[in-house]
Amino acid sequence: MSNVVNSLKLLFDRPNESLITPKGENNAVFQLSNQFLPPEYTSNGIDLNNRFGDDASERIPLKELAQPPRLDKAKQLPHDADFSLFLPRHQEMATEVIDALMNVPENQLQDFLSTCTFARVNLNPQLFNYCYSVALMHRRDTRSVPIQNFAETFPSKFLDSKVFSQAREVARVTPQGAARNPIIIPRDYTATDLEEEHRLAYFREDIGVNLHHWHWHLVYPFTASDRAIVAKDRRGELFFYMHQQIIARYNGERLNNSLKRVKKFGNWREPIPEAYYPKLDSLTSSRGWPPRQAGMRWQNINRPVDGINVTLDQMEEWRRRLEDAVSTGRVRLPNGSFRPLDIDTLGNMLEASILSPNIDYYGSVHNNGHTFSAYVHDPDHRYLESFSTIADEATTMRDPLFFRWHAWIDDFFQRHKESDAVRRYTSSELENPGVEVTSATIESQGGQNNTLNTFWMQSDVDLSRGLDFSNRGPVYARFTHLNHRPFRYVINVNNTGSARRATVRIFISPKNDERNLPWHLNDQRKMFIEMDRFVTPLNAGQNTITRQSTQSSVTIPFEQTFRDLSAQGEDPRKQDLASFNFCGCGWPQHMLVPKGTEGGMPYQLFVMLSNYELDKVDQPDGTELTCDQASSFCGLKDRLFPDKRAMGFPFDRPSASFTNITDFSNLPNMALTDITIKFQNTTEVNPRNPRT
Repeated sequence: MSNVVNSLKLLFDRPNESLITPKGENNAVFQLSNQFLPPEYTSNGIDLNNRFGDDASERIPLKELAQPPRLDKAKQLPHDADFSLFLPRHQEMATEVIDALMNVPENQLQDFLSTCTFARVNLNPQLFNYCYSVALMHRRDTRSVPIQNFAETFPSKFLDSKVFSQAREVARVTPQGAARNPIIIPRDYTATDLEEEHRLAYFREDIGVNLHHWHWHLVYPFTASDRAIVAKDRRGELFFYMHQQIIARYNGERLNNSLKRVKKFGNWREPIPEAYYPKLDSLTSSRGWPPRQAGMRWQNINRPVDGINVTLDQMEEWRRRLEDAVSTGRVRLPNGSFRPLDIDTLGNMLEASILSPNIDYYGSVHNNGHTFSAYVHDPDHRYLESFSTIADEATTMRDPLFFRWHAWIDDFFQRHKESDAVRRYTSSELENPGVEVTSATIESQGGQNNTLNTFWMQSDVDLSRGLDFSNRGPVYARFTHLNHRPFRYVINVNNTGSARRATVRIFISPKNDERNLPWHLNDQRKMFIEMDRFVTPLNAGQNTITRQSTQSSVTIPFEQTFRDLSAQGEDPRKQDLASFNFCGCGWPQHMLVPKGTEGGMPYQLFVMLSNYELDKVDQPDGTELTCDQASSFCGLKDRLFPDKRAMGFPFDRPSASFTNITDFSNLPNMALTDITIKFQNTTEVNPRNPRT
């Protein structure tokens, strides 16, 4: 069992490199028969594989498959093409491969290894990596197989293209085991501040932020033949909430950088003023990612090679039908009948996933929006160009247009939340009788109370697993990212009743809008970002609740974003890998706190202790929470979402009675505290970087 698990891990190694060559730090070699030979090595592959095997520390035997999977559609994607889930033809390919991997009977891991090896040899590396990761995550017998850090496997999706020629030189010149100095990546390499959108590059291009988006869509794919892979608890609502929180965070960062909130992309026929030059090369296609010049427009897409033929007229017709569903509060079903609209259904309709109740009628507006944006430079394939970064789940958030597009998507959800179909909260739903929050304070390490402190940090990422056909040994790239000093919340509570439990909900928001004026509550509620949510016991009388920032239910630890899975997978002190594979899609810990300003940006801390009897969820297996890391954004594996309230409660909908946050937070079980976020414009080297 353990040997097979180790062999499965090696299928992630150097994904663009032939499986004939050794894999892993110990130079293990898969023993390939004719059945597993890549097509280009049919004449000499066995001989080459045997030569590599002579010097290998381990030879991995493979079981012959009585009937290898056909994979007729998936094999049509060239090995040197880029892969996008937003393209219908690529979706069909992915579905075919996932079916083949999921259909191997459980607990027959040797058969599964051979099937995966066959797919790895015959398929495009990006297509294989996605399907393989989804299968590992959703099969019950592969939960102990770690999903490789995507930034290490496909580093070209995250780092300046100039890095890779330097990295190969380092690997070639410096012997394995010798100290290798990290390659320094400038913080500003995609543009200058002459382009005002570049002020947000530290947010848009952050490795952890983009890994979060990629990993979330692994956990929540929108298409698969096995409906259970897609139909997770409250999936459509979570699509709304995760992206709503991204837009709220992005808007907060814009205010921190003296910019207005992002303008939604609602007129699909107007020019797009934002340009984007990603400065990325694809190591799969050996091409640079296409840029977008300022002033380009969406155009009708007709690309038979990608299986897509969609017009702007169709998009606008789908939008009208979705608007009608929101305005009437009901959904048209394929048989002509109607059912009430709720946020979960709307999420599945707007994305759209296979859970959409009528995908032929409502279309796929969100996904096609990414595709229209990704092909503005070549909508009819006349130049043989591929899609831009906005069509790849791992790179899409780098593009400023992603946030304009999702600002429109969020606005659409908000229209539903503000409609008559969604009732306003009553006092009894907001109150928690007998619970009084007397104070809520933030204590920062080495700083003043109620002040959060941010700064630049330099951290290293090992590129070696993505450097095909180069010498072994770690090769580090050092990049600069935002970070914050550790802090904790101290919440004093008076419980006048008997012992009970309560749900602690913690949010922060900029205190003022871009005009430096106090917010109207219906605007500020969309700016509150969730910092933490957890259940706590309350004794009768006085209680003091303390909670470290590193315990946040929103984030995953820094080490999980940038860790070396091969080194830590054998460490019994580390968290169970199955939990990481599911909960690893959380927001990166180093980006928990907004940047703030050097002079100090005024924010407000909102703390609420809600009534646990109205919050609790009875899990099917009767268990309590076991993996609460990142549960706010990612839910819990094989369980119901661990909070019965609407996601974003109590800010998910307008208030019936209040116009500002001060009046809203006047209930005894709430507290509002003025805080400051100060940015220190200095750079520190991460003390956890490997020695070089």
